[in-house]
Amino acid sequence: MFRGSYQYHFVTRWRVEANAQEVYDVISDPLQFPRWWRCVYRSVTEIEAGDSSGIGRCLSLHTKGWLPYALRWESVTLKAFPPHLIAIRAEGDLGGRGVWRFEQSGTFVDISFDWRVTAAKPLLRRLSFVCKPVFAANHRWAMRKGLECLKAELVHRRSLAWRASA
Repeated sequence: MFRGSYQYHFVTRWRVEANAQEVYDVISDPLQFPRWWRCVYRSVTEIEAGDSSGIGRCLSLHTKGWLPYALRWESVTLKAFPPHLIAIRAEGDLGGRGVWRFEQSGTFVDISFDWRVTAAKPLLRRLSFVCKPVFAANHRWAMRKGLECLKAELVHRRSLAWRASA
């Protein structure tokens, strides 16, 4: 985590049995997050589509962890290099930058999410000095759920593809 009381730096690492394109396809489609990662993503609405590669895509997000507060923020896609990288800028209750990386390693994909944000929501700013460890635990919980949900989503998508080909 950053030293400043409002700033946070999290690096999450996941490993899933899949190919990088499968994982990229899931993570690069945040409009579907409320369906498969519903314990965290309450709603995602597209504000602007961005260009043909998704650069400039702007989304409005409503997210929640296990703590009794919700966050409203916008995500703007800054970079997209399928199937290896997605970089976003966050604005709203959280401001900063997130970078997803996907690296094929045999039959697995090593996934990392580097999240550098500043708490802008007044409640978070007021409590950040004292509650920073609790807020960090809330983020770790959300990301643990994300890994569980991603694995289930990959199984679901493979099942649909298998049915379609049968």
